Amino acid sequence: MNARVIKVRRGTIIVRPLQHGDVDTVLAVFHRLGPESRRRRFNGPKPRLSEHELWQLARVDANHHALVAHVEGDREPVALARLVRSGSSAEIAFEVASEHQQRGIGAALTDVLLEDARAAGITEITALVSSDNPAALALLRRALDALEISFEGRDIWITAALPRAAGQPY
Repeated sequence: MNARVIKVRRGTIIVRPLQHGDVDTVLAVFHRLGPESRRRRFNGPKPRLSEHELWQLARVDANHHALVAHVEGDREPVALARLVRSGSSAEIAFEVASEHQQRGIGAALTDVLLEDARAAGITEITALVSSDNPAALALLRRALDALEISFEGRDIWITAALPRAAGQPY
């Protein structure tokens, strides 16, 4: 995938693949998450990433696909989104810098990830979401069909068939 320019609610974002091992980009986005955004994204308090977590989040290979988003006029990345594949299923996760939330960036990245997942033959999407993250839950409800929901403590485990692209035959 080459870089893509995508219109969002307030402006434009540039989406590109994350390069394998690009820990600087992962850290840049992590540092732009406020404490509440970190807690909701990582399902608990997260003042910093461990070395292992950092390298896992910067991993890109046949089973780990990640995207990074930039807002025009901002030198630092504002969001990351990733798919971690296991057979025909993939877990989706995303984080958007606190000051750039509610602009449609997470939704745009999710749309691109789902498009990439379809192209890779993935048929099922999963996500572990904090039960007090209504924005992430709403985004997944809009993007995915027939969510199957179960609870893991205070977190919600979502499983859904990957919906067909618009215009794709059934």
